[in-house]
Amino acid sequence: MAAISHRIAGPQRGAAAAPPRAGRRGAAAVIAAAAARGAQRARARALEGASDELRAAAAQCLDWAPARRRVRAAFAPVLPTLDHCLFKMAPKEIQMEENYETNSKGVEIFWKSWLPREGTATKAALFFCHGYGDTCTFFFEGIAKRIAAAGYAVYAMDYPGFGLSYGLHGYIASFDGMVDHVIEQYARIRGMKEVRELPHFLLGQSMGGAVALKVHLKQQKEWDGVLLVAPMCKISEEVTPPAPILKALNILSCLLPEAKLFPQKDIGDLAFRDPRKRKVAEYNAISYCDQMRLRTAVELLKATKDIESQLEKISSPLLILHGAADLVTDPQVSKFLYENASTKDKTLKLYEGSYHAILEGEPDDRISTAINDIISWLDSHC
Repeated sequence: MAAISHRIAGPQRGAAAAPPRAGRRGAAAVIAAAAARGAQRARARALEGASDELRAAAAQCLDWAPARRRVRAAFAPVLPTLDHCLFKMAPKEIQMEENYETNSKGVEIFWKSWLPREGTATKAALFFCHGYGDTCTFFFEGIAKRIAAAGYAVYAMDYPGFGLSYGLHGYIASFDGMVDHVIEQYARIRGMKEVRELPHFLLGQSMGGAVALKVHLKQQKEWDGVLLVAPMCKISEEVTPPAPILKALNILSCLLPEAKLFPQKDIGDLAFRDPRKRKVAEYNAISYCDQMRLRTAVELLKATKDIESQLEKISSPLLILHGAADLVTDPQVSKFLYENASTKDKTLKLYEGSYHAILEGEPDDRISTAINDIISWLDSHC
């Protein structure tokens, strides 16, 4: 779901694409590119009711940001017509703005804002950290609009290598480096005149929960609260390979870091309880849905172990929401986080029978309940 002193593995805007490198990594790049095309073609076939033009767009290789941006533009007009409450029931007149900004590391980052209706007072600013493989421009659009309609300024970005930001698709060279990208981008936004004096909250979903916790641990006094949805503090054994395979993959990740060789289950069916919403998720055409890259897998496992060792350092007001039937990220770990976080202001809500994607993949009433729980908690902390 809906995870870099980051070396940009691909060309920046205006630059020519680099040819495959020679040797083992060059061969791996060719094989990975072919596998990626196969994965995209499979996704295109799964698009129920899509036109031939959309299927052709979805079948493109999305390794680099220009292709992802073209595909997103092709799908954008279709999103309001999708049969999902986050699209059909999204509040109107929310003020939205999209931006591309090059950071101090030379990486072009996509970020977006959703502001309350004109004339509505802004209570606080909420900064979103998305999950693994995801983007802030699909399901989160509807979530952000609902929170903005309640009086909050909402900001979100795509990490390098994900969504509309630059970088090799699905590649995390360093989890801590990716967190530093988030800190820098959100520091720029928090410094803007209209945001500076507001309370600032972090919202992290799945892998984004790990990102949000890492941001908080690096900036202990700079956030007014952390909200976590099915946070990735530890990866469930249901989707983790056996220990001998992990050891081998750790070695391979040094030799072929970008290779898509990490064995993983399709977590879509584990994440979405409502099968109709699972089909809608296929229209998130720029999400990363291929096998996980080796370095990415190793970095995610390292990040969860590091967070697990620092839970007692979490001192910010804390809200944790988790599906009790989640088989992707373990709800028992959320309980462990709740029990061990040093903050006295903490709330844990477990949703009986719910899967991983409690904001997107549940029945409509459960989705509304979870979003309203977020808004109610924010209201009580402003």
